[in-house]
Amino acid sequence: MVFRMPLKASSLVLTGLSAVVLGLSLVACGGGGTPTATTDTTDTAETTDSATTDAASSGGAVDLVLNEQVNLVGAGASFPAPLYQRWFQDVSSGTQNLQVDYQSVGSGAGVERFTQGLVDFGASDVAMKDEEIAAINRGVYMLPMTAGSIVLAYNVPDAPELKLSREVYVDILLGNITNWNDERITADNPDVTLPDLPITVVYRSDGSGTTGVFTMHLSAISEDWKNSVGEGKTVQWPVGVGAPKNDGVTAQIQQTPGAIGYVEYGFANTAGLPMASLENQSGNFIKPTADSASATLDAVTLPENLREFITDPQGDQSYPIVTYTWLLAYQNYDDPEKAKALEATIEYALTEGQNISGELGYIPLPPSVVQKVAAQADKISPDYQINVQ
Repeated sequence: MVFRMPLKASSLVLTGLSAVVLGLSLVACGGGGTPTATTDTTDTAETTDSATTDAASSGGAVDLVLNEQVNLVGAGASFPAPLYQRWFQDVSSGTQNLQVDYQSVGSGAGVERFTQGLVDFGASDVAMKDEEIAAINRGVYMLPMTAGSIVLAYNVPDAPELKLSREVYVDILLGNITNWNDERITADNPDVTLPDLPITVVYRSDGSGTTGVFTMHLSAISEDWKNSVGEGKTVQWPVGVGAPKNDGVTAQIQQTPGAIGYVEYGFANTAGLPMASLENQSGNFIKPTADSASATLDAVTLPENLREFITDPQGDQSYPIVTYTWLLAYQNYDDPEKAKALEATIEYALTEGQNISGELGYIPLPPSVVQKVAAQADKISPDYQINVQ
């Protein structure tokens, strides 16, 4: 069931979020504490004393009725942070007795806090592995909420568009290609005059799901990378300089001529950084766009547990580095009101929230995935029923 924001509240949220997302240089994907872009707004809409969870109103809208003040706190990936914070402010503003806050601390720290029971929900750009799931005594539902591309953004004068083959971008990151006018790069870009400029690789200095997804991809396409560096939320980078979080990497690229680094599409796009077209499994150079990311998702079938690692997608038009990002919910909540509130929040994210995704540079979930996620999330509370029709 869908609950809708009053027009006045929605307008206020929209205005506030534009300032938050653009004015704070976005919220970063990283480890360690970061300032959160949450706003304590509570709608003053009239409520009833009904003990039921769903209350129908005119026009088919549904209001969540909570019997007490509920504060939900989540923490984790920064990849989806601007979108999550938009969703959660919408929900908080449109629902009496509910405040949802999200702390962008990075996937690694988010999973750690979720495992320790320090938050009501977590978030990760890398689906949890079996050993991580086993450590959750209360059980876990991994719920894909949106998707996006990881791009190679760069700062090369007079090179607004570059193509990088798989072997070339791996060798740049391994330190085997050190200058932008290297003949292997120029071979990919015969119509571009590349400068005699050293390459500076910029990588994430903090543990992050973005790094996990990116290095999974590199390990899938290169035996050299797999054997020498490997994959993980943190790895030992062969060359380059580190910067914390997505916005830190973005800023480092902006201020360093010759730099190249991996960031989430929305951060690079907002900063106006050029992004390389990357060679996919079919041998085609694909520019990171919403359409190319959607093509990647169309080529992937999620299993019943909703865990899928998209390391080297098939499809002629698939962009090669795309990931779902997961919200982590417990299977058991001691407080039934929190369980209801979280389910309702997820319902909003799967319905009206998906319409917001594209505005902020994310990929809306395909309808078939929305149905699968809704069916899984509907198990959180026996007192609430999700409707995504």
